[in-house]
Amino acid sequence: MRATVKDVAALARVSPKTVSNVINGVVFVRPETRERVERALAELDYVPNLSARGLRNGRTGVIALALPDLATPYSAEMAHHFVEAAHSRGWGVQIEETGSRPDREEMLLSRARARLVDGLVLNPTVSDEFTLPEDAGHRPPTVLIGEVEQAQLDRVRVDPDRAARDMTAALVAAGHRRIAVLGSPVRTNTFTARLRTHGYRRALAECGIPHEPSLEIGCDDWSPRGGAEAMSAFLDRSPLPDALFCFTDSLAIGALSTLWRRGIQVPQGISVAGFDDIEHGEYASPPLTTVSFDKRTFADAALDRLAERIADRAREPMLTTIPHRIVMRESTRGGFAG
Repeated sequence: MRATVKDVAALARVSPKTVSNVINGVVFVRPETRERVERALAELDYVPNLSARGLRNGRTGVIALALPDLATPYSAEMAHHFVEAAHSRGWGVQIEETGSRPDREEMLLSRARARLVDGLVLNPTVSDEFTLPEDAGHRPPTVLIGEVEQAQLDRVRVDPDRAARDMTAALVAAGHRRIAVLGSPVRTNTFTARLRTHGYRRALAECGIPHEPSLEIGCDDWSPRGGAEAMSAFLDRSPLPDALFCFTDSLAIGALSTLWRRGIQVPQGISVAGFDDIEHGEYASPPLTTVSFDKRTFADAALDRLAERIADRAREPMLTTIPHRIVMRESTRGGFAG
């Protein structure tokens, strides 16, 4: 016979309510208790009856995760960690791509309002003008991830201004003065580009280095191809800077390709750094210096906020900042602390 919640509770020596809390992932359960329940779930091969559970509590057991571009290594890594974190809470995940289009983001919010999913993790990049009910209690359970300026919903992010400031300051500490950035906005003024550019400028000002607008290399296509093409166009018109800070690792990998094709050695001729610490960057040639953060910790924090929002739609929105660090690899010369 199929194991029941009562069977799991008896084996784990807890109440059926505690088992339900672990399965649903909405109420906090002490780590040692959660581990005991999860062992019992595995031993009994417990399979939740999602349809019955949905009838009882009005929930589907499914959340949606919406990312701008699923083709990028960064999105693939983040999706992996979100799916693993969601499954540990007993949730299924519906993965969507928004293409950085506000109309798709609005459609996903409508689905959440219609209760087709229990909640939504959304990564907007351009617009923060969502149509939301004035009453916070009537807004769909939603957590925004990434570098978003939106005060009405819960947010989880790495501080973009501080992270870009720290990387730029690290490159200055390594002896570089003419530091270019790759990924500044051209036509699409994304949150990320704007905030990381501000952090770069702030570090230059703090270090007493004059700001040169010509060293801000515009690029809206944050892919290796976009980075390669933007770097090539820059080198056609400008002298080589001391260092290049790219706003993503994918941009940096593209820039490395252009530099290699032109016979410019990294880091001997120019230091190159990225942002996001994707696996491809660690195995680039040379391995890429980058801004790193724990992606599983990020996913767990976002889903914790979502669970809290599902349980209490009227509570005040919360901003959660995930720590970052500078990881030095062979693409930069000179020493600096991580």
